[in-house]
Amino acid sequence: MGRGTIAILTGGGDVPGLNPAIRAITIRALRDGYGVVGIRHGWGGLVDYIRDAKADNSENVHPLSEAEVNRAGRTGGTFLHTSRVRPSHLPRERVPSHLTGYDQPINDITKDVLKNLEHIGVDVLIPIGGDDTLSYAKRLHDEGVNVVAIPKTMDNDVYGTDYCIGFSTCVTRTIELAHRLRTSAGSHERFLVVEVFGRYAGFTALLPTMAGAADRCVIPEHPVNIERLAELLTQDRNKNPSRYSVVLVSEGARLTTQDGMTFEGGETDMFGHRKLGGIGDQVGTALKETSAKYNKGRRIDVVNQRLGYLVRSGDPDALDSIVPMVFGNLALELVGKKQYGRLVSIHKGFYDTVPITSVTSEKKVVDVKKYYNTDRLRPIYNFDGAPLFIMTSD
Repeated sequence: MGRGTIAILTGGGDVPGLNPAIRAITIRALRDGYGVVGIRHGWGGLVDYIRDAKADNSENVHPLSEAEVNRAGRTGGTFLHTSRVRPSHLPRERVPSHLTGYDQPINDITKDVLKNLEHIGVDVLIPIGGDDTLSYAKRLHDEGVNVVAIPKTMDNDVYGTDYCIGFSTCVTRTIELAHRLRTSAGSHERFLVVEVFGRYAGFTALLPTMAGAADRCVIPEHPVNIERLAELLTQDRNKNPSRYSVVLVSEGARLTTQDGMTFEGGETDMFGHRKLGGIGDQVGTALKETSAKYNKGRRIDVVNQRLGYLVRSGDPDALDSIVPMVFGNLALELVGKKQYGRLVSIHKGFYDTVPITSVTSEKKVVDVKKYYNTDRLRPIYNFDGAPLFIMTSD
């Protein structure tokens, strides 16, 4: 079409806000004279694409219309679907049968991805994802592909932006569900241990705790001494007329007695990540065993809950409807100016863009000294001059 073809893909975990972003990009692009296609299943769609005019690639590439994205834009998840496929680190068994010459245990098929993009007729690629998805987007940028990237992750841990699509809904749901669980904790006078998202960064535990969802929080950036946590939660419980207390535990948190994070099984994805899960149960068990020391010899029972997909699923909240709309339009402004190799972002409350190289430059984590009281295991309430989302990438 007139000005060329823009391709959109979503990679990694699903979050509310992806469909509004796809909608914003598509509508703006169509009205500006571009054609728009969706790459299905994240990078997997570019891996599985067959360069043959007679091939059925409907599972890999899908033309997008204004009517379709308008319908989908009000919903959660991604109607383009997603995956954790990494074309530069593809296991032999995942290499499509139509591709030859890849007989190593792990293969880099980027040369075929580049050919596929050319065969599809992609002039600009707009990937929406976290640091894993966007790290491969940077690789394609280095290979000469015109890339404009949009940050997405529940954990809000993409470096270069204060905010990632999905974070607000995650925080909103975490607060809501933690408050709902209080009725059970209070009825039985127990500790409530809620495991939340956060592999390397504790933003999704810290901000809800700031908002009153919990008495204490445990984050990946600082290993927790279970004795101290039990002491503090017992104090909180005894001060509460309903005799319960609440702690939010990031999925990537660690006890001081642990060497690393807690995982479910030993398998890793193509980005080298093992599936996290279970630290909340470990903390709950340890609290129950330790609590008698601080409760006149009597153990305190625990309500354990892992929120998981409950905060990832469903419709986006207001911010995750508005921010994706702005990010999509910012991306198209960059495309119009031919300013490629950029990541749309928010910096100290203002919309901005940064080089896509920012994504792989360093990890975005909680500034413990500034925002987390390591003795009290709760946030530091210091907001003077802070941006809307409290934490910045610099």
